[in-house]
Amino acid sequence: MRRAERGSRTENRKGRVKPPFRLPAPLPQTPWPGALSVVPSTVVDMDGMGVRSTTGLGTAEGGPADPVAARRRAERRAARITSGARELEQRLTDLLRGGLATAGRTGYGPWEETAARMVDAQAPGLAGRVRELGAIPGSGPGWPVRLLEECALTHLLGRAWLTADRLPAPFATTVRTRIGLPSPVAGAPVRDHWLVLAQYDTGDTRLTTRRVWLYGTTGGRTALVLSYGAAGRAPGLSLPVGAVLDGELTPHAGSGQVRAEPGERFVPVAGPAAPPPGGPVGEALDAYGRALREDPWLDAWPVTLDGVVPARAEYGWQLADADGREALPLTSGARSHPGLWRLVALSGGAPVTVFGDCGHRGFTPLAAWSPEAPAETVPLL
Repeated sequence: MRRAERGSRTENRKGRVKPPFRLPAPLPQTPWPGALSVVPSTVVDMDGMGVRSTTGLGTAEGGPADPVAARRRAERRAARITSGARELEQRLTDLLRGGLATAGRTGYGPWEETAARMVDAQAPGLAGRVRELGAIPGSGPGWPVRLLEECALTHLLGRAWLTADRLPAPFATTVRTRIGLPSPVAGAPVRDHWLVLAQYDTGDTRLTTRRVWLYGTTGGRTALVLSYGAAGRAPGLSLPVGAVLDGELTPHAGSGQVRAEPGERFVPVAGPAAPPPGGPVGEALDAYGRALREDPWLDAWPVTLDGVVPARAEYGWQLADADGREALPLTSGARSHPGLWRLVALSGGAPVTVFGDCGHRGFTPLAAWSPEAPAETVPLL
């Protein structure tokens, strides 16, 4: 996996923008000056059937996949997931019959055992939710309420999988994605000038995931591009925050889906770009509520807050409307991140524009703009 290196973005007297990044040799030269080739991110498939690329189809050797064999593998995996979902339903039923208080006495072991069985069933999405359930009893006061809420969402996901053939097609695709099956691309590519809003990495012992948020300055679409690398290694795709790039994105299927697949290359575009249009806190909460109708398991939704002020409250930091009418608390992770102080310094007590994730745990700021420099994107992660 090759890592794209980032350089400085400068402008000469004629207004031509030098490429803000370069790719190390021996990648082939792109036909357009300053163009960024998207490096395919190759990862081990979760079902252990081989290797897949996030930007191409076919086998690891480059040949076409056998559709009959692929269908048989998919059917076998679906049968294993169905068996795992039914087992998980029984586990949740036993928990509720015995009382939630028993979860605090049995410890994490039974949950980890159940999660391992979901991994064996090739349902990594269910396994992840089970591990979250196991961690709730040790999360502090009020944990029984949180455990009941998460058990309900896990039950909803299991039942949705078992009845997926009776669900609307877009929602059924979302259910399959939440279970852990690959999210397919659908629809025509969307070409636009994309403003890079944020880029950050998360990882575990096996995989590094890079999230890149983009905003189409012409079409007004917000999109999420994911790329992957082995644990401890940066994924191949790297886009500089604040740059404006001409390129194509193909959206993924599913209701409430913001993920998209990048085209072969992005080309830097000269000139500043304003931040996405935003609104007050109330509009952000309404947007998250509408997104939950399409995907009940959604932890957060991308929104832009306009005219908000970082302020310290009794429970921690929050982003409040300038008129003080409503406020959003920051998530615990955002409150402990150095980007918070960058945001406070940028604001200086005055209203700013902030892009980030709005969810049931609060708001995570990812980028900000000040009224004095609206074309300068300040990364917060």
